[in-house]
Amino acid sequence: MSVAWGESPPAEQILRTAREASLQTEAAYRAELEDEEGESVPLTISARDGVVSYAFTDPAQTIQLVLGPESSELREVRDGRTVTIRAARYAEVLRGTNVTFEDLSLRLLYWPRARVLGEETVRTRRTWKLEMPAPRGDSQYGAARVWIDQKSGAVMQIEAYDPAGRLVKRFEVISAQQRSGRWMLRTMRVESLDPATGKPTRRTYLRVRDEVKAG
Repeated sequence: MSVAWGESPPAEQILRTAREASLQTEAAYRAELEDEEGESVPLTISARDGVVSYAFTDPAQTIQLVLGPESSELREVRDGRTVTIRAARYAEVLRGTNVTFEDLSLRLLYWPRARVLGEETVRTRRTWKLEMPAPRGDSQYGAARVWIDQKSGAVMQIEAYDPAGRLVKRFEVISAQQRSGRWMLRTMRVESLDPATGKPTRRTYLRVRDEVKAG
């Protein structure tokens, strides 16, 4: 999406570009989920044929994210079986972190009634700031705000609110880089916050390391 600074496109156009940007790269990278105590969970993140896969070991488990034109689907591959992750598991955390299956699914990029709040700079990047209420009874959250890079369509920051309107989760890109002309995440911080005080209670870092070469 190439939009001049100061011109606000429709919210749905911005969200559609963000969904497409998540699936543009066909590559695989070594990564890790790390907590504040330095404990880490290794994984491989790959994108191919419109599917983003998060592969873990010990025990072997792969979570597949499929972003379609109108909705996303999250699948789990374990013991040779592939099953769709349903709403009953959305609040389930991934490998003992504070990242839930719903967080991983990026379902909020499909929520209706989104509106553009304006423009903000996030870590030197010009972004569109959007707000969207969660569909009633369809999420652990009540609403979300999303900051999307104007040039690349990359999601730079997400704030998730509980049904009472209190901030409970923040996802923030800490560092990124350009690889082969494409924007690539290096580090993302995921914070859980106390809804009463707004103070962080837990942090997890997603760190993308080196590329896995084919062959």
